[in-house]
Amino acid sequence: MKRVAISTQGCKTNQFESAAMAEQLRNAGYCLVPFNEPSDIYIINSCTVTARTDAETRRLIRRARRLSPESRIIATGCYAQVAPGELESMPEIDSVIGNQEKLSISGLIESSGRSVADISAISHLEPLKLSSFAEHTRAFLQIQNGCNSFCSYCIVPYARGPSRSVAEDDILLGMRDLAANGFKEVVLTGIHLGAYGLDLKSQATLTGLIKGVDKANIVPRLRLGSIEPNELSEELLGIMTASGNICHHLHLPLQSGSDSVLNRMGRAYSSGFFRDLVAKISATMPAAFIGADLIAGFPGESKAEFEESVKLCEELPFSDLHVFPYSSRPGTRAAGMPGHLPAGIVTERAARLRGIATQKKKTFLKRFEGTELRVLVQGFDEKTGICRGLSRNYINVSFSGRKEMVNEEVSVLINSFDGDICMGSYEPTV
Repeated sequence: MKRVAISTQGCKTNQFESAAMAEQLRNAGYCLVPFNEPSDIYIINSCTVTARTDAETRRLIRRARRLSPESRIIATGCYAQVAPGELESMPEIDSVIGNQEKLSISGLIESSGRSVADISAISHLEPLKLSSFAEHTRAFLQIQNGCNSFCSYCIVPYARGPSRSVAEDDILLGMRDLAANGFKEVVLTGIHLGAYGLDLKSQATLTGLIKGVDKANIVPRLRLGSIEPNELSEELLGIMTASGNICHHLHLPLQSGSDSVLNRMGRAYSSGFFRDLVAKISATMPAAFIGADLIAGFPGESKAEFEESVKLCEELPFSDLHVFPYSSRPGTRAAGMPGHLPAGIVTERAARLRGIATQKKKTFLKRFEGTELRVLVQGFDEKTGICRGLSRNYINVSFSGRKEMVNEEVSVLINSFDGDICMGSYEPTV
């Protein structure tokens, strides 16, 4: 039986697709092994959001060749989709496979050369079949792929193609398969979740889908992936607030707190709109985890524009921030814009925003000292007797427990926190 190892870079969509590829290969008779072990075949599921992620993919390819000099090495994912020639030029590479070709990975894994379709011509999203997931407690489910927005800095529409949605019946079927296999939480993922349904003949919407999924009550915990600020409707927010299943956790791509920078980025909202939205979320779901993405050092970003971002981030009740130093991507509009900043300034601004993020996370976690959180237990350390898990509002929690508690949701009293982790205690109900 041939061994296959998969390394996944980037977003939750890639994580889901890696899990689907692993299941397909397992069903085809391959043995899946960790990436740091000798293997007959290595698959690198790449990301291409930044130059750093491209470099990481190349590093993993070279590492795989050192681990097993006689192995086959395959690159797939977004870097493979937008720049297959760059990867083919590496002497270590045997095959380059595009994002669409992941659907038939078991039939391509032994082939050589390039298999990369024109993803801009793909108009239908075939649901990837997945009934298991490595984590065993939480599973990702892809409901949408692609993006039509073409923000000036973003390469993703070129890597993922136009927005395409999975039919609601197929989503419910996928969730039931995951629930039947013991998963207690499902995370609905997509490249542009808010565009869900716009391509379907049924004229479905994300709000309508979530209403139907929530009513179906298939899993105890439902979590949503990243949603564009202008696509989080009041109705959807109301459904989240009232639901006993939907986790109070939202990730909103802000990107900048300056209206002039947002305009150059091609974003469809203002900083004032974003401020009002966060206030509304905080008022209706006070314990919600609110995360945001920010880009530091966008071309032409003046000191005053950067300070607008700093001010907005300091004032809003964020739980955490994902900060990305601007990285120029060939083929995007921003790459040709004037005013690209020196790397040192970009790094300095990113560091300042990350400092704000650290403080925001501390403030958020401190709020829960002395309160109880519902925690889905994800693992148990036999040596220490410590359980680790995730709360509904996206807090990592550890506490003394038992192995039998894995994949159960329990109430944990939070006593303290250290870094990103809350420490708590569990008292079984009599």
